[in-house]
Amino acid sequence: MYAKAVVTSTRLLIGLATVVSMLFVGNVAAKDKIVTVAIHVSAKGLDLSKPADAQTFYTRLQYAAWVACTRGDQVALAPVEDLRGCTEQALGAAIRSAKAPMLTRLYLETHTLQAAAAQGIEVPSRVAAK
Repeated sequence: MYAKAVVTSTRLLIGLATVVSMLFVGNVAAKDKIVTVAIHVSAKGLDLSKPADAQTFYTRLQYAAWVACTRGDQVALAPVEDLRGCTEQALGAAIRSAKAPMLTRLYLETHTLQAAAAQGIEVPSRVAAK
């Protein structure tokens, strides 16, 4: 039974890494064209049910959101007009898609329930109560 739980956790983690890899999408302008910036964020080696691992991954997500909205690792891209809005949207999209309670809890440490709702993040009642 323990081996089955490990396999299930590993599959969940790989699936989550795949989903999150496409989450950081920042739209920026390059000579009047909209460019979508996607940054791969890996959760490899992390167990998102553990607070320390979830914090590590959350920090990676925050950094990737900032990179996608600032430089996008590309040259000749015009800066976004609303940097804070862009990074919040990218981070919110990642948290929403991940559907990991520990990540949602970390998001709620610095954001309100209303901000989470605005980003479409589902907040389980057990997470909202803490």
